[in-house]
Amino acid sequence: MLVVALLASLLTGPSTAASAADMDCGDFATQAAAQAFFVTAGPGDPHALDADGDGQACESNPCPCIGDSTPVPLVGATTPPAPTDPGGVETTGAEAEGGSSGAVRRHWARVVRVTDGDTLRVRLASGGERSVRILGIDTPEVYGTQECGGPAASRQMARLAPVGSRVRLESDPSQANQDRYSRLLRYVTRRGVDVGGAQVRRGLARTYVYRDNPFRRTRTYRHAEKAAHDDQRGLWASCW
Repeated sequence: MLVVALLASLLTGPSTAASAADMDCGDFATQAAAQAFFVTAGPGDPHALDADGDGQACESNPCPCIGDSTPVPLVGATTPPAPTDPGGVETTGAEAEGGSSGAVRRHWARVVRVTDGDTLRVRLASGGERSVRILGIDTPEVYGTQECGGPAASRQMARLAPVGSRVRLESDPSQANQDRYSRLLRYVTRRGVDVGGAQVRRGLARTYVYRDNPFRRTRTYRHAEKAAHDDQRGLWASCW
């Protein structure tokens, strides 16, 4: 606890005291800073920093990080930047679907188009644009043969990640960096909310595990899907 408190003081300064009101992930420069605050804020996650309930606050924030396999570097330590692709995304792992994306990559982006219920078009900090296929979920189609519930899932995505909003993208080392259509495979978080998980909880998406290779949040998503199914939320009442 002493180490966590020390990290909090080094990484956040006095402005993020546990008594601060209405903090969100955007108030912290790093995941380590958010995690330190999360631990000292008391039980029950009063600031809603742990969107998926796994005990790790603001997982979409950049490292240094606490609570995963990534060591927290000493204050002042630097790491050489990884090479980037034309879209400005670090490319240290396999690029084709079915491979591994390597170390977790977290980066900010701005939504420029909501493609459908599980896909966004974003502008990265570098200025390049990429399509993002949200990891771990699948929603009904709206292009070609329109499937039952497709428009509803797309409308909800537009509310969760509206055009112009700032989102955090996060890769999963168990999954590829991009799919066969060159779409980035990422978790998407906005204002501390896991967008893919929210679609599943509302009954507008189903959990999607590619080639029987579970992603890190599979258990959480499947639990949320079962609850949505049992309560007949969203498309479970009308389409599935």
